Amino acid sequence: MMKRTTGFTLIELIAVILILGILAVTAAPQFLDLSASARTAAVAGVAGSLGSASSMNYARRSLSATDGFAIANCTAVANALAGGATALPTGYAITAAAVAAGGSTVCTLVGPSAVTASFRRSGIL
Repeated sequence: MMKRTTGFTLIELIAVILILGILAVTAAPQFLDLSASARTAAVAGVAGSLGSASSMNYARRSLSATDGFAIANCTAVANALAGGATALPTGYAITAAAVAAGGSTVCTLVGPSAVTASFRRSGIL
């Protein structure tokens, strides 16, 4: 009478390792590409915050000339962020563009790895 052992044979283990290797090779490029998408999304998120801060500042300044910040250039929008100009993350820069009071323009934000995004700014003095 033969003694029956439990467990996996060497062939079964090699087959599983081979299948996992094939899956890793086909899935790796998709995960590596996610870093570029994450950088783009991060810059777009900061641009959205700047656009929102500009709109809120415009509303405050429209009600009272002493509230909020005078914004005559895209670079001044950073002052309207909740933490002031220092709230703009390191590695981000706003391209300068002047706008007349009451006017509106599209500003460009340049983030890390030269990723860009746009936001709308309303001018108010």
